Amino acid sequence: MDYLQFAQDVVSSAMSAGAHEAEVYIETGSRFHVDVRMGEIETLTQASAKGLGLRVFVDKRMAFASTTDFHTSVVADLVKTTVESAKAAGRDRYNGPPEVEPGPLPHLNLYDPTIADLPAERKIEMAKEAERAAFDYDPRITNSHGASVGSHVGTRIIANSNGILYSTLGTDCSVFCAPMAERNSEKQVSYHWCSKRFLSEMDSPAEVGRQAAIRVLRKLGARKVETQDVPVVLDWMVGHMLWGAVFQALDGDGVHRGLSFLKNMLGRRIASPTVTLIDDPLMPGGIGSMPFDGEGIPCSRKVVVENGILKLYFYDARTARKYGRQPSGNARRGFASLPSVSPTNFYLKPTDIGPSEIIRDITNGFYVTETIGHGINTVTGDFSLGAAGMWIRDGELAFPVQEVTIAGNMLEMMRNIEQIANDARFISTIVSPTFKIAEMTVSGR
Repeated sequence: MDYLQFAQDVVSSAMSAGAHEAEVYIETGSRFHVDVRMGEIETLTQASAKGLGLRVFVDKRMAFASTTDFHTSVVADLVKTTVESAKAAGRDRYNGPPEVEPGPLPHLNLYDPTIADLPAERKIEMAKEAERAAFDYDPRITNSHGASVGSHVGTRIIANSNGILYSTLGTDCSVFCAPMAERNSEKQVSYHWCSKRFLSEMDSPAEVGRQAAIRVLRKLGARKVETQDVPVVLDWMVGHMLWGAVFQALDGDGVHRGLSFLKNMLGRRIASPTVTLIDDPLMPGGIGSMPFDGEGIPCSRKVVVENGILKLYFYDARTARKYGRQPSGNARRGFASLPSVSPTNFYLKPTDIGPSEIIRDITNGFYVTETIGHGINTVTGDFSLGAAGMWIRDGELAFPVQEVTIAGNMLEMMRNIEQIANDARFISTIVSPTFKIAEMTVSGR
């Protein structure tokens, strides 16, 4: 099927059926996922799928429907019922597709034929390799929560009645490993993973397994500490969670409705001068890269926080109209969902300082390698999270720590960031290098 022509035909059908504006979003592709444990396959899924989402507007009244059946009669019925539903919906003068002119898009190098052609047998072996490497690393690795490999090859297409017609093809592959370490009666679990669009850029499965083993062995002998205020270093694997909460607080709709701790902060200092946050959908080969967003808006690189100063909020087409702003090109969606503001490659800008250099300068502090729970209130900025990691004493990692809590306020935390490391790993849509906070409350015994 010529999906580009098909998308245009559905838009035309919706307009002929009485829509004033119409938009079609199509996804096609295949997914693979395998879970192994103790060298044996536990689950394996491999499927090809396609889907179409139709959004129509009649006098600023909106209706949405989706289908995975592209048969002519099914799509015709979908168009008819969706247009009729729109006529009966409530009117919202901010509804409608974005007002953007069609134009050329950059090539972002998002497709790797090696991943597309990778045999299932090889992906199964990759998962087994990761788990085997963890077991081979140390005899104290006695069990496993499993290892997995996933891959995706897909095309997304958007067409609307304003003349937008875009498509992009992409791949991605991931390896995950979660070994268990045991000493006497103590058992600990940790994990490591890697995800990239190109197989050649990934850590080897064996390296993923080894790193997972290192992380779990480091937890053996963990204990509580006394409650105290100390410098806290957040490992790259946990920092991204906090920046995810910051992104959520930058959603323009929530900001204008007063549901964000970052309301009324545009142009003001929200973090220390060491902090620069960037959202870059045009990063070649990036996990979150996309030349156009889920509404057909061409994407652009944005400096969100520059040297601690907040520069912008994020808007989709509707909220941009509502609040008199420009859409930021951050709408993401699936064929069965409406667009919503989401990160692309949202990251804390790294420096040239190594994590060990940050730790070396701390006399007494806490290096956080894992957090437990989702205790971040994006309305107030208050947070309280269970944490585990290593205690820092005289510039060295002295002993493992668990069953403690770190708590505070996001604004205070960001304003107290003193150092940022160079170890950012672009393996997800939200990325953080290791960074140091001058002081936080660590609650233990």
